[in-house]
Amino acid sequence: MSQHPDINDNINGANNNSTTDEQNPNSTNPMNPEAQAATDTATSIDADASSQNEPTEGKHIRIVNTFMKRRTHMNKNAELALTAPEFAHYLVNNSFGDGNLDGINDLRVLFAHSPNGSDAPLTVEIGFGLGDSFIEMAAAEPTRNFVGVEVHEPGIGKCAYMAGTQGLTNVKIINGDAIQLLKQLPENHIDRIQLYFPDPWQKKRHYKRRFVSPERMAIVTRSLKQGGWFHTATDWEHYAFWMVEVLDGFAGLTNQAGAGNFTDRPDFRPMTKFERRGLERGHGVWDLIYIKD
Repeated sequence: MSQHPDINDNINGANNNSTTDEQNPNSTNPMNPEAQAATDTATSIDADASSQNEPTEGKHIRIVNTFMKRRTHMNKNAELALTAPEFAHYLVNNSFGDGNLDGINDLRVLFAHSPNGSDAPLTVEIGFGLGDSFIEMAAAEPTRNFVGVEVHEPGIGKCAYMAGTQGLTNVKIINGDAIQLLKQLPENHIDRIQLYFPDPWQKKRHYKRRFVSPERMAIVTRSLKQGGWFHTATDWEHYAFWMVEVLDGFAGLTNQAGAGNFTDRPDFRPMTKFERRGLERGHGVWDLIYIKD
């Protein structure tokens, strides 16, 4: 999850498909130095879907990521959580490196020996960033299981540390590409998928990197249970209306608020300090909830 200190400062530029802020390989949403590595982390997809039907031998297939992984400072608590055995049960796979997802084919089984068991409602958050709101939600709904997917090691460590110090039993953390993970899971597997404040990729030539696209939503929807939710929120107006257009036109999902409409922020999504600061300045935040038919 990404939240920015100066929400929407470049909205007009975004709406005109151009901004003065060039999106470069070492920078994601420019507004929040605390969460630069936290937006849409853990997702990727083939740029040219048609290439899947073509011979691949001797051919380079270009992968377009929706995230930029970067190295940033890791505090002592985060490092402790990534190495100390008392936090290990929160970490599903190797929390350093590229995040090997081999063998992760069922998220519910991860909670088989927890108080909730494997049949409890399951929420998956894609790109939880530093984990503050993710942990707040898990603590507020102890009978619901939560899986967070992230590629940013300091964020993974901080999230595991917070879960451990609060004694949460309904949290698991996976390091890796969320789209690849979703492909490996059974159909009709997850009750809710959350994507909060993803990288808006303001420049028009970068729109292909935006998470919400028909190709990616096909993968997301496949893994949702019937009646399950896809919930996203953004503080970039252009991306908000982009998502409405894509999602309203996607067969199999229904806008909870009605076609073309946004929903009020639900109580279960915590408001971060950056979001509150932006709202106080008159900036917008847009929530969307879509239900699988």
